[in-house]
Amino acid sequence: MPTSPTPSPAPANAPDKRSVLLDVGFLRLWCGTTASGLATWALPFVLGLAVLERVLTAAELGLLLAARTVGFLAAVPVAGVLADRHSRRGVVLWSGLAAAASAPLLAAGLDRSVALMAVAAAVAGAGQGACRPAFQALTAEVVDAGRRQQANAAMTLAVRVTTLVGPTLAALLAVFLDTWALLLGIGLLWLVAALVPGRAAGGAAATGASGGSFFAEFAEGIREARRHPWFVAGLGALTAVIFTGYSATGVALPLVSRDRYDTGAVLAAAMTAYTAGALAGAVVIARWRPRAQGWTALAALAAYGFAPLSLMFPVHVVVVIAAYVIAGLGIELFNVPWFTATQREVAPDKLARVSSLDFLVSYGLAPVGLALIAPAIDAFGLRPVLGACALICFLAPAAAALTPTARNFTRRSHPAAEPVPEPKPAS
Repeated sequence: MPTSPTPSPAPANAPDKRSVLLDVGFLRLWCGTTASGLATWALPFVLGLAVLERVLTAAELGLLLAARTVGFLAAVPVAGVLADRHSRRGVVLWSGLAAAASAPLLAAGLDRSVALMAVAAAVAGAGQGACRPAFQALTAEVVDAGRRQQANAAMTLAVRVTTLVGPTLAALLAVFLDTWALLLGIGLLWLVAALVPGRAAGGAAATGASGGSFFAEFAEGIREARRHPWFVAGLGALTAVIFTGYSATGVALPLVSRDRYDTGAVLAAAMTAYTAGALAGAVVIARWRPRAQGWTALAALAAYGFAPLSLMFPVHVVVVIAAYVIAGLGIELFNVPWFTATQREVAPDKLARVSSLDFLVSYGLAPVGLALIAPAIDAFGLRPVLGACALICFLAPAAAALTPTARNFTRRSHPAAEPVPEPKPAS
């Protein structure tokens, strides 16, 4: 009697077709990343509440935020080297625990010791900065190549939702809890970020740091970044947009909202519109795979130029809101393919160092732009400065697109969504 053929098992290297949201390992990583993002956002907000309660002065708040920024910038390159030399999961653990430990120190220093709070803020910033490249590299370990764009979109979606609902949630909690308790709550969030993510299914990833000096190993990461012309060009464009566009949003938008529209509602509406646009961008890019991925991402990045452009002239407030929706949409249509391409193209044993270089350069210069734009407005006027910011936002990504490998964010001539397995020899 003939028997039906037994189905052959799927090959070991077959791509996983399940949604990344059904992967327990990714969900644990997503929860940890979301908790770290919420804790990162919450700290300046809670410290701002302390100013409203007259527990801190505005000058002390500025000192604490500056200390946090210094800690962040100092920790990012160190964490990149450590995450390539040791377990990425271990770096996430220790950076999260350090940030969690800073929360009770901040609470203990309230209305007692600004020096203690400044040290604690620096430790919090260091924990925040250390986990960024480690989370980025850990995503590449936990999620297979074919689902990383969906995974990165889910990560950024969580961050944007947190930004959108976080202020309301924090304001509600502040009705029932004092600043001391809210700071301890931030510490609990960091404990979640430290303890919840698990290891990759295949165990610890191979690490390539040689155990030499920190500078030699970080220089190795820089050399790896330079092997990818699209990365160098894209990082330059991203840095230019953050330096100018973010600065216009941070400084010029409040001024325009106050002086031109005579209300703070325009500031709130524009920032909400930006977040809503970013949410829409994350949803779109989770499934959209444009043919010329790099050019599409850079064009989307250039859309941030509409934000400062909308502030140049006395337009209706709807125009400003629409411009910020477009800017938010564009930044996520850039971010998700950018992170995915970095995880795909960069050598796995150098990924954390290259990611740390990304965060260090692009976001490290943001405070400089914020510090310079107000004096520039005083010296040259609001409209010329905003015009220059918009022009740079448009031109920098266009110049990056001229790099030969920028079309698809890859050094290969025929990029694929997933690595093609090696053919087996004939039996």
